[in-house]
Amino acid sequence: MPQRLPDSGGEVLAAIDVGTNAVRLEIAAAFPDGTLETLHTERDPVRPGEGLFKTGVISKEVAGRLVSTLRRYASVCKRHGAKVRAVATSALREAKNRDEIVRRVKREAGLTLEVVSGREEARLICLGVLAGKPEQLRSLCIDIGGGSTEVISAQGELPKELWSLDLGSVRFSELFGVKDEVPRRQLTLMRSFARELMEESIPYGISGLPRSALGSSGTIGAIVAYARSEGVGHASLLEVSRTVEELADMNLEKRRKRFDPRRADIVTAGAVILESVMKHLKVQTVTAVDRGLREGVLVDLVRRKKQQTGDRSLSEAAIGIGRRFGFGEAHARQVAKLALSLFDSLAPVHKLPAAARPWLETAALLHDIGHAVNYQRHHKHAFYLISNVDLPGLSDRERLIVATIARFHRRSAPDLTHELMAPFTTIERRVVRKCAALLRVADSLDRSHHQPVQKLVTASRGRTVWLKVKSRQAVDLELWDVEHEVALFREVFGRALVVTAER
Repeated sequence: MPQRLPDSGGEVLAAIDVGTNAVRLEIAAAFPDGTLETLHTERDPVRPGEGLFKTGVISKEVAGRLVSTLRRYASVCKRHGAKVRAVATSALREAKNRDEIVRRVKREAGLTLEVVSGREEARLICLGVLAGKPEQLRSLCIDIGGGSTEVISAQGELPKELWSLDLGSVRFSELFGVKDEVPRRQLTLMRSFARELMEESIPYGISGLPRSALGSSGTIGAIVAYARSEGVGHASLLEVSRTVEELADMNLEKRRKRFDPRRADIVTAGAVILESVMKHLKVQTVTAVDRGLREGVLVDLVRRKKQQTGDRSLSEAAIGIGRRFGFGEAHARQVAKLALSLFDSLAPVHKLPAAARPWLETAALLHDIGHAVNYQRHHKHAFYLISNVDLPGLSDRERLIVATIARFHRRSAPDLTHELMAPFTTIERRVVRKCAALLRVADSLDRSHHQPVQKLVTASRGRTVWLKVKSRQAVDLELWDVEHEVALFREVFGRALVVTAER
């Protein structure tokens, strides 16, 4: 296997996708111009969702297969020197024993397995399918997984609306006991069930949607390849409906002759789901694309690196969200500027990873958006709003970290034992605590909301941090307010904070 490319300038990245039907690995070289070159791919039909939708848990046997596969993937990634992001979707989302499995994967494979929400899964699929598309292009993406179906309306490469339905080919097959032929009465029930779920989950009659959709999953690829006319790259709704009828009449042995044996037992259910989505959204044709979640993870890793080296897309997205909620933009920008100045100049003191910088900036920009709901409790409302908005470039976990940093910009101190810290690892709790402490100082230094502070100069000697505030006018209110944060600063960083002013 090739090792890290020595002279190309390309960083090696790896995406691991733990789905309901299979586990997949893709390793690629990322070059400075943003292009990706695939180095290695694997797919294993582990079936993490086997029996899950009936029992609610992943069995020991299935968990053993999953961990064994991920151990092998981790070894391959190590040999390539790859930076890895491993994500798990519907099966792990719903498994009652998911935390136990995540811990076991960390312990035995050395991988941090991130269980993403349906919306984050849809965002990554959209990014994988549409990266680089023109800004004015409208697209509709459909991905039918084993446990869920994601539908994304996008403009350019950015999702406008995301829907995640708890209906996938494995779940649907288990729900209706589909193995061999499907009797007409049962097929009618399946179609009715899928239609009702679509009506409950996705608004009817959405204007402006394309009449042609892109299908990014292996299930859709198999259905389109079977249904389409010779020499045509897409399948029409009529062809998909005809395929549903034909698959229902086939037994498992016949389907295995037509399809990959690893997919033959679930393809009928997948076809019913695809037909239902197309009918509900009035889609006339669907084209299968060989891109999806894994490619989205890789592109996302590239984008995150750009953000850490000066790309402004995340901060611009945060400002756009702030404007939507009518935030005080001048104050938000000033607090973000001061917070980043503290982060950069006090790096030897806080010892935070570079990845925490954009989290702090985003939290600073959005710390006051809760004013749109209630002034007195705006820090709590900010937590809720940030936790539920789409922030391109942040995973669900990172968005929760940002929301928690913003939550602690006032009132309650960011104690390690606070209930909001419970979902985080020990390292993540320390990141939240340190970033929140820096944010509180930065917020205090614009207490008047008039941006009097022009520059911060810091120096660290012994157990004391000296902070000189250079301003264009009196900063009495700011100095008074920042004194309230001195005790927390000492507690978090183990240093006294001495603040002086110079005009």
